[in-house]
Amino acid sequence: MSRRLPPLNALRTFEAAARLLSFTKAADELHVTQAAVSHQIKGLEEWLGVPLFRRLNRGLVLTDAGQTYLPPLREALDLMASATERVIRRDATGTLTISTMPSFAAKWLVLRLGRFQVAHPELDVRLHTTSQMVDFNQQDVDVAIRFGSGNWPDLRVERLLNEDIFPVCCPSLLPTLTTPADLKKHTLLHDDYIVTWGDWLALAGVEGLDATRGLHFTDSSHTIQAAMEGHGVALARQVLAADDLAAGRLARPFDVALTGLYAYYFVAPAHYFQRPKVKAFREWLFAEVEEYAARMGLPERA
Repeated sequence: MSRRLPPLNALRTFEAAARLLSFTKAADELHVTQAAVSHQIKGLEEWLGVPLFRRLNRGLVLTDAGQTYLPPLREALDLMASATERVIRRDATGTLTISTMPSFAAKWLVLRLGRFQVAHPELDVRLHTTSQMVDFNQQDVDVAIRFGSGNWPDLRVERLLNEDIFPVCCPSLLPTLTTPADLKKHTLLHDDYIVTWGDWLALAGVEGLDATRGLHFTDSSHTIQAAMEGHGVALARQVLAADDLAAGRLARPFDVALTGLYAYYFVAPAHYFQRPKVKAFREWLFAEVEEYAARMGLPERA
């Protein structure tokens, strides 16, 4: 049903002027000039086709039409203000839905989300794991953390973490890996989401090794897990392997590293960044990333 309504600014101005019976006081309350109030009232009276005020020497009084119009209009504006406040409060509390890759969730984010929950008990976190990019128009997702080139049109994209790529293995294999050429005696574990072993072997100067042999995984966390279990040597992404390296569950046999072609990004539609719960999560996440990157010696974000 089509609603025939005058402009909202004119209604707000009339309500203030009628309640205060003063254009000057209404202008002060609305942070506009007295001329602007007069203009809005004149336009509303022309739109309605009736006068709303009588101007007397001692001030303003409402006409019969103005007195009839004010109570239901004030009630309607109060309802609108109350509904707006409820929506704002709901966006500052409730559920925060984060979409990210299963590997990043398992090896990095889940290990830290408890600290966010302690800092923001008013929010319930829902973690949605997928390797596919989010359709923010179709899915109920507040923010995504993605790994890639950073080229996602129509979205605001902020770089979180860069990383290097290098071999990792379980500590028990270290004695058998004194030089990169020793990889010929081991199973290669492949993360099919990143650069291939061929690139790293070429950088390390290793020849005569079939860079395609071994076990292949489509999930990076599975590649790292296989390395921790001693099933071979994995070419790992630094961000995903760093905590296991620090804890001694993984070892890094060689210093040679490739610079990652991709990075981790904080992604959402631009207007989502104004939501209180997205602001809270973004502030916490970037603080975590800065501390983590400094402690682990990760490459600079920019």
